[in-house]
Amino acid sequence: MGGAVPAGARAPVSLSPSRANDFMQCPLLYRFRVIDRLPEKPSEAATRGTLVHAVLERLFDAPAAERTVPRAKELLPGQWAKLLQARPELAELFAGDPEGARLARWLGEAEALVERWFTLEDPTRLEPAERELFVEAELDSGLRLRGVIDRVDVAPTGEVRIVDYKTGKAPRPEYRDGALFQMTFYALVVWRLKGVIPRRLQLVYLGSGEVLTYDPVEADLRRVERRLLALWDAIAHATATGDWRPRPTKLCGWCDHQEHCPEFGGTPPVYPLPVLPSQRSG
Repeated sequence: MGGAVPAGARAPVSLSPSRANDFMQCPLLYRFRVIDRLPEKPSEAATRGTLVHAVLERLFDAPAAERTVPRAKELLPGQWAKLLQARPELAELFAGDPEGARLARWLGEAEALVERWFTLEDPTRLEPAERELFVEAELDSGLRLRGVIDRVDVAPTGEVRIVDYKTGKAPRPEYRDGALFQMTFYALVVWRLKGVIPRRLQLVYLGSGEVLTYDPVEADLRRVERRLLALWDAIAHATATGDWRPRPTKLCGWCDHQEHCPEFGGTPPVYPLPVLPSQRSG
């Protein structure tokens, strides 16, 4: 296939933790999200997570002594209004809720998650160096890594802690390596940008009230870098050949793209990029 590339379609130019996870979960899902940019319906769970993150970010605008549970709860309605203003399509989540019961329950669930955070960390004793920090670094190979870190704490001694809030439950021990992938990704970016290996990576699970920490060393970051380079090579090969294969798992039941997936009898959109069958990324 040659000719002009359709408007909106583009070859991948960078890698984030979420898109890396997409490809590892299902290459075809990655294609749908990154190349085809197929629309997805908003979900209550994801939107609740966005709202909780916004509240925890804005809470640190207040002086330390005022970072209380009541103050955090007061932020919820305003942050929900701002979210709706920025993304009006989110109103569809509660379109069939004329009495507002579902919305009230959903906001109550968000409030409970925010309140639980206070049992895990004490915001009156924290002064984040950064909140919702966008980071981007280019490796020697030319691969660009990017992402948004929820919070960066810097100790008086200069030690760096990267913190990420999760509104779900902590994974079982056998799945924790996967959970830490995102954090070691961020640690690699910070190392490449600042020349400093973060002292601690911290995942705060509001759904189960647990905190998972890991102290990375240089070997960890070099290992994740090699993994990302191999992943990017696979993405480049799929991009060049148009060979994006589905990888069926139990997660397929939650996928918005079943109508386009061969595993469900669907047909993917016409591949919008030029295909070079003989090309192999080095």
